[in-house]
Amino acid sequence: MPDTTELNYEQWRDLLRPNWGLYTSDDPKGFVGSVRTRSVCGFNASDIGNNVRHCERTQKDLRLDGVDHFYVVFQIAGRSTIIQNDHAATLVAGDATLIDSARPVIYLNDGQERWLSLQLPRHPLVSHLGFEPQRGFHDRPGTRAGRLLYQFARESAEDENSMSAPAGCYMQLAVYDLIGALYGPPEPMPGSLHTDKLFRRAGNIIKDRFADPDFGPCEAAAEAGISLRYLQKLFTRRGSTCGEFIYSLRLEHAARLLHRRKFLGTGQPVSEIAYACGFRDYTNFARKFRRRFGCSPAAHAGDHA
Repeated sequence: MPDTTELNYEQWRDLLRPNWGLYTSDDPKGFVGSVRTRSVCGFNASDIGNNVRHCERTQKDLRLDGVDHFYVVFQIAGRSTIIQNDHAATLVAGDATLIDSARPVIYLNDGQERWLSLQLPRHPLVSHLGFEPQRGFHDRPGTRAGRLLYQFARESAEDENSMSAPAGCYMQLAVYDLIGALYGPPEPMPGSLHTDKLFRRAGNIIKDRFADPDFGPCEAAAEAGISLRYLQKLFTRRGSTCGEFIYSLRLEHAARLLHRRKFLGTGQPVSEIAYACGFRDYTNFARKFRRRFGCSPAAHAGDHA
């Protein structure tokens, strides 16, 4: 259960600052809050509550503390509207949203809220996903991934000492994957119902087969039952090509496997990861990887020698 020790405004701010940064209340005199810091599978986490209707992280707060990470806020009790990047998310118990601590955020509350916050360091998260989660709110309430993430966080918080260190590492990777499912890049704008259905079919085929080095646009078109020319037209309308999409999936998968290698200390050869992701030639893989992520595959995997 959360610590029920009542804190005044300054005490509450001081406890939040190391992991969550500074926050400002418009009613410091009447403020009563609580903070319980804990670890959930190696992630910094806190049970947080207060009785104020308005609390925010301002530009001044950002300049003073320099905190820079993502964190997930799970609404445990009460009702809140959280505003960031001109987008508002209204949360009730069981809901969650992703927040960027490097940007201002406003909490509008009913006055008796309680949250569980889970800190996600920016670089490890982006390294694992192969992309930066969409800034602002891109929530998909009621999805299976959202329910799993909420259940995982609550149960892990209640039983934080029962997991071995190796198991905790794998659970962290599972959290990163759920974040990717919830906050990945949005789907392309749909065309007609028919072309959108064909594009989804082709996309699903490619996602299943991209790791096969013999798989390319011709094979994708044949399995989708359409001509290569029409397949390329579907991608062109969405500002890409089939070949670029296949390479993008291979590179993102490679980035996840390299991060996993670094995180778990497996020592798996980087070239083996390249081949497992559908690349025949390591030099070509390394060149495309550096162009996409700004560093070599070895550096991404933590090999700095």
